[in-house]
Amino acid sequence: MPDQALLKRLEAAVDAAFNKQVAFLSELTRFPSLRGQEAPLQDWLSRQLADRGYAVDRYTLADIGFDGARGAAPVMDTDYSRAVQLVAARRAKNPGGRSLIIQGHVDVVPAGPAAMWTTPPFEPVVRDGWLYGRGANDMKAGVSAMIFAADALAACGLEPDGDLYLQSVTEEECTGNGALSTLLRGYRAEACLIPEPTGNALTRAHVGVIWFRLKVMGIPVHVARSETGTNAIVAAYKLIEALQAHTREENLRAKSHPRFGALKDPIKFNPGVIRGGDWGSSTPAWCEVDCRIGLLPGDDLAGRRAAIEQVVRQAAAGDEFLANNPPAVEWNGFMADGFVQEEGSAAEAVLAAAHAQVFGEKMAERCSTGVNDTRFYGLYYDMPALCYGPKGEGSHAFDERSDLANVKQTTLAMAAFIADWCGVREVSR
Repeated sequence: MPDQALLKRLEAAVDAAFNKQVAFLSELTRFPSLRGQEAPLQDWLSRQLADRGYAVDRYTLADIGFDGARGAAPVMDTDYSRAVQLVAARRAKNPGGRSLIIQGHVDVVPAGPAAMWTTPPFEPVVRDGWLYGRGANDMKAGVSAMIFAADALAACGLEPDGDLYLQSVTEEECTGNGALSTLLRGYRAEACLIPEPTGNALTRAHVGVIWFRLKVMGIPVHVARSETGTNAIVAAYKLIEALQAHTREENLRAKSHPRFGALKDPIKFNPGVIRGGDWGSSTPAWCEVDCRIGLLPGDDLAGRRAAIEQVVRQAAAGDEFLANNPPAVEWNGFMADGFVQEEGSAAEAVLAAAHAQVFGEKMAERCSTGVNDTRFYGLYYDMPALCYGPKGEGSHAFDERSDLANVKQTTLAMAAFIADWCGVREVSR
């Protein structure tokens, strides 16, 4: 771990730049970086990193061949020529230390009705020590921390003695293909840190996630004679109920899982978007439901997909119309394995020591019923993958917010981690 003198230098640097960091985080949050709309933020961020002396690689997901890549997610309904990714590299001269990737995502989920926010979601405000706005917590606070942690070293006249890569990706909220693209482009390091808003706990494990679309067809008639037609929306509810029953069975199975057995109902199913019908006085001729379901670490993705298809087939077989007009299942997004970062890596030991120095307590751990990008690094590319970041509230909810005092401490802990993991050397003048 860094000695106390170095830690004090880093703390002074983080303190001196923190107002600037809050302004930086506010600017990040001001960008409405919804899926397909991230490019303006990525372009701004690329200039910020280039001005700091990083070699910036800017590319789009359309530049990457995903065919056959493990962990690649199927995609519809989006234009990957607009999905900009950034890798900012600071490569050590004659490196004597270890290399490190720190990755954050800048895509955010939709804000929902703006009238239900206390203040507009993309007009960030600071109130009572919290910064409010969509994406402030998930995960632009972590993005600001990774950049200003590295800035703190530079302010102390130091540079990492190993290669450091700061990566800003998209698609974390829907496929993970942004993180995968950096690996397919060839970027590697001896460890990866992803500063998601974990409340300074290490994510020991996360579930996997599958996204799929149910497509149901019906027979439109005037609602005055609805008994002679078929309502596709009502038929879709039968499939949702069957999948809810399947989820209850999956959660019974989860009770024996070594990581998730102690959590209540870790497998979550969500029908998240529904579209259907063309006219209020016609029985709907079509319905589509976009769904998300979890799976346990160690589960086979192909087996879980087959189970979903079987549930839908069985539910359709019990309905006279659906039995003769089978619904379709389309895969459209996450096809993500669950992941466990096993204990004992050197990177975890260094992070735990940095955390203890800054927070004065042992680093906690958690098992997450959501997914994050660590699976690509730890499961598919065999490097320690640590998910650890600041504290906040309201991810995917109204009035999302990040705890600024905690962001400052987390930035210091990350600076200490970089210094210890990569090593540091005085910048030559």
